[in-house]
Amino acid sequence: MRDPSLRRSVALFRAFLRERSDPAYCYGLLARDSAEQVERYVPVKGSTVVDVGGGSGHFTEEFRRRGAHAYLFEPDPRELYAQGRPPEGAVLADGYLLPLADGTADVCFSSNVLEHVADPQTFLSEMIRVTRPGGLIYVAFTNWYSPWGGHETGPWHYVGAARARARYQRRTGRAAKHTLGENLFAVHIGTTLRQVRARHDVELVSARSRYWPFLAGAVTRVPGLREFATWNLLLILRRCPS
Repeated sequence: MRDPSLRRSVALFRAFLRERSDPAYCYGLLARDSAEQVERYVPVKGSTVVDVGGGSGHFTEEFRRRGAHAYLFEPDPRELYAQGRPPEGAVLADGYLLPLADGTADVCFSSNVLEHVADPQTFLSEMIRVTRPGGLIYVAFTNWYSPWGGHETGPWHYVGAARARARYQRRTGRAAKHTLGENLFAVHIGTTLRQVRARHDVELVSARSRYWPFLAGAVTRVPGLREFATWNLLLILRRCPS
């Protein structure tokens, strides 16, 4: 699917609606889309790809299908085994302290993890550390003021996280998976861009909406509006020479 395009955005949105009933379809499509985004910048075949926080391994498996040496590092055993056996060689490991030497990866990849860590900057620093000079860092996350910022409770998180959780429980009869301040954190686009641009160890190659069907880069350059309209921010970073 051409990226960006309305057809692609609609296809991904429909897949997200099937996340609970058919996660393999949802995350399989997202993994293919993400791998194609990476291939715009670097050849995946033959590359060493580190997938940080990749859940049960859909992204890792897609990179392997494209010829990469891909490895999954996931801190939550429930996520790691959610779909049965994870990919061979998967490691139960925290993204704050990856068991890898400096400069191991040609590509360090993270999809929708940054909003689930209390210290995003330390998490990013660790991704940068394990990436070789000249290597690529792919980071996508759902910002708090996105309509999906509250995840399953969105867009009601706009009226308060606690109210949104209470509403979700009333409607579904079960507690929401995510709790603000525990396993979900308010990460903002403007703050993240300023922090990334202030670093001297990476070059910001691209900042764009991951799913927006048109003007995907332009929307991230408008303060205020970008916090609502970006939906999900995709950062492409390149590790600077030492």
